[in-house]
Amino acid sequence: MSQKTVLSVSPHIHSGRSTAGIMRDVLIALLPTTVAGAIIFGARALLVVALSVACAVGFEALFNVLMKKEQTVGDCSAAVTGLLLALNLPANIPLWQIVAGDFFAIVVVKCLFGGLGYNLVNPAIAARVLMLVSFDAMISPCMPTIVDTVATATPLAEGAHIVPLYRLFLGIYGGTIGETCTLAILLGFAYLLFRRVITWHIPVSFIACALVLCFLLEGFDAYEAMGQVMSGSLLLGAVFMATDYVTSPVTPVGRVIFGVGAGLITVLIRYFGAYPEGVSFAILFMNILTPYIDRLTRRHVFGKGGKTV
Repeated sequence: MSQKTVLSVSPHIHSGRSTAGIMRDVLIALLPTTVAGAIIFGARALLVVALSVACAVGFEALFNVLMKKEQTVGDCSAAVTGLLLALNLPANIPLWQIVAGDFFAIVVVKCLFGGLGYNLVNPAIAARVLMLVSFDAMISPCMPTIVDTVATATPLAEGAHIVPLYRLFLGIYGGTIGETCTLAILLGFAYLLFRRVITWHIPVSFIACALVLCFLLEGFDAYEAMGQVMSGSLLLGAVFMATDYVTSPVTPVGRVIFGVGAGLITVLIRYFGAYPEGVSFAILFMNILTPYIDRLTRRHVFGKGGKTV
């Protein structure tokens, strides 16, 4: 027989999507948030973004060269990590701290564990947590440059009612580059859903859990609860970082559990913890629990009894 039989493991049907294509979609989805950050916080925000992306890509390329590994910067995952980290930083942060954060995210959290697909936690989240506990500049948010800074209090520090909801929706208040503009984040969320890059399970369950808990803790004050959800990095984290393929559950039920857990931890830290913001800590903790959530919610193989796939 001239025709050969090819044996291979599943899956046997390819969707046609590549890692690079998915990452490019994420970059496109982050474009409105990046533009909004530049408008709200000025040219310094663009400098932070450019430096962070360049450092992330550069560190991954250099690591691959030194370790004599195949070059992987073409999959755009390093660019996504650099951009996400930048959007989680205040525009007035010292530049050397950005370099340190990108080094930790790319080299320590990602490359030393084997590269994309092998990291235990989200690299951008891990770097932000490290910077939050290490650098004072992360605690003092940058104020907008497009309006008078009087009446632009930080909602999580002063109470969400201090800033009107329309300002929270447009992002006209103090914070990090990418966390303030609700409108821009929702546009990116809609794009990712349209492109089927992510599903609704983690963002919706994350936000819904936080909203309900804030409503209860604020004495059934819907306005204050909405302010809590729209302020800080809750929306940015729920849409762009909690949904990371590598560090989030693979089943729909598991994703809902992940989102609810992240929402619960976020609210507990905000109301009872030492930090006004708990999103990064919540996602990092749920990243660690992801293998156990997958094991708990994994589907059973038909005809195989209690064995799972």
